[in-house]
Amino acid sequence: MDKKTKLIIGLNGCLIVCLFGVYRLMLEVPSTVNSLIIPIVFSVTGFIGFVGNLIELKKLNSNFS
Repeated sequence: MDKKTKLIIGLNGCLIVCLFGVYRLMLEVPSTVNSLIIPIVFSVTGFIGFVGNLIELKKLNSNFS
């Protein structure tokens, strides 16, 4: 498997994790702060991973052209 394929798979995975966290934030009734920690962590880390993979993919594409 080449690096571009790995980056695309990672990009999709991070997007799914981020969207799952945002979905749980919208669905959760905020009874306590402790119940909101996990969706916040999922959405933030998924977004950071998505941006990181996107930057790496752009660097890889600029090297090929």
